[in-house]
Amino acid sequence: MFESLSEKLQNAFKRLTGKGALTEKDVEEALREVRLVLLEADVNFRVVKDFVARVRERAVGQEVLRSLSPGQQVIKIVHEELVGLLGGEQSKLAVSPKPPTVIMLAGLHGSGKTTTAAKLAFSLKKQGKNPLLVAADVYRPAAIKQLQTLGEQLGVKVFAMGDKQDGVAVCRAALSSANSEGHDHVILDVAGRLHIDEEMMAELKGIRSAVPVTEVLLVVDAMSGQDAVNVARAFDEAIGIDGVIMTKLDSDARGGAALSIKSVTGKPIKFAGTSEKMDGLEPFHPDRMASRILGMGDVLSLIEKAEASVSEEKAKELEKKLRENQFGFDDYLDQLEQMKKMGPLDQLLSMIPGFGQAKQLQGLKIDDQEIARVEAIIRSMTQDERRNPSIINGSRRRRIADGSGTSIQAVNRLLKQFEEMRKMIRQMTAMEESARHGKKMPQMPFLR
Repeated sequence: MFESLSEKLQNAFKRLTGKGALTEKDVEEALREVRLVLLEADVNFRVVKDFVARVRERAVGQEVLRSLSPGQQVIKIVHEELVGLLGGEQSKLAVSPKPPTVIMLAGLHGSGKTTTAAKLAFSLKKQGKNPLLVAADVYRPAAIKQLQTLGEQLGVKVFAMGDKQDGVAVCRAALSSANSEGHDHVILDVAGRLHIDEEMMAELKGIRSAVPVTEVLLVVDAMSGQDAVNVARAFDEAIGIDGVIMTKLDSDARGGAALSIKSVTGKPIKFAGTSEKMDGLEPFHPDRMASRILGMGDVLSLIEKAEASVSEEKAKELEKKLRENQFGFDDYLDQLEQMKKMGPLDQLLSMIPGFGQAKQLQGLKIDDQEIARVEAIIRSMTQDERRNPSIINGSRRRRIADGSGTSIQAVNRLLKQFEEMRKMIRQMTAMEESARHGKKMPQMPFLR
């Protein structure tokens, strides 16, 4: 996410943080680089101009240049201005005082509107809500079928009347159904087009007039850059939008659309698509995103991902097993499953302060195939072998390798890594116990 932008911005500030004192010339040179980096990232020209001017005005003040760490002060200013550029505070979904809350999702074809409708419904369902999906894109039978399939997978009801009705009639009937069935949220997947035209806008206006829409959210593709900003401006002028859902943000290396859209349209980004999975729609936090862009990490999002993926009961059970040295390959397999739920490893590592730059992550990236190989090896073991890996002799290793479609070397490597991990856990537990009883701590291997 914003890989190119993040790396270039961090490089632009390296010289500032390396100096004990700064001059106005130093700040000007850094801001010249920042300006070029933002323009290369396809950020709107006027947005870049205003952003650099605001940073310059704050950064060349004497209280900054004469501070103990002027380089860090300048980066702090840039961070604060980036937060403002991205929208300031998190903009939450509006809730109607009288249920149901009606959310209309608009957007062009190819933006991921129908999939995003399902993701939003899934997110609301996880919060204990009872959403209703409405297939109102009557010009595309495939969109109706797609929404019905996704709704069935997620256990969310989909209201559809086929492609013989007009969108206004479908939305009106859906609201009546939602009221009678007790749905607290209604998500309207309305008609899109390959490009903006008057007929589409007229239909969307008709839906807004016929149904008490709480919010209109525009779905745009982050990778389309300034095109996404222009689409948002056109939709806002025609029907009025309340916010933006930006899809494919995880694939956007540049960041131009995300950094421009609030300044140009005045409308906040409310959600970001971070993966193709159904749980890959997240609330957009401007402060956290700004921190990630500048390599400061995003620990809060990482904690939230962990809490959503690992139950408190399982965490306590794991802690007990670790303390009693009963951690086996079944537990290891369970941890792999939990990790996969949290998302790609490189994405998780980018949330840790100091791991923001792409080069630092290259050696740590684990692909899905590697995890699949590890899982295959463990699943080829017997229950006794999983509980007590020390019994795995030469013939057992050969059998496990054959059963998993891997090699004996791969089995040996996993066994070695697992044993090293168990040793480290034992040493950490011993250190905790020693500290608790005031004893001398045992030395870790690398301290000897």
